[in-house]
Amino acid sequence: MKGLKLPKEQKLQLVMKLQIYMQEQLDQEIGALPAELLLDFVLQECAPHAYNQAIEDAASLVTDRMSAMEEDLFALKQQIKLAQR
Repeated sequence: MKGLKLPKEQKLQLVMKLQIYMQEQLDQEIGALPAELLLDFVLQECAPHAYNQAIEDAASLVTDRMSAMEEDLFALKQQIKLAQR
């Protein structure tokens, strides 16, 4: 998987959220650059795990839906009566 590239505005919002989080939860004030470096690290190290889990969840959902669809299709089959001799 290629590195995750966020749009500039989205990255700025996440950097600000990290700064707020650090202040509120850890009583640590960090600047924009350290917050951006932390965000880059988290995206590099954690995002692939979340991405892979999302793929697994999507595959499971598709499999479940396909199975239900297959059941619906087979339910449409018509009964064939054998001729009596």
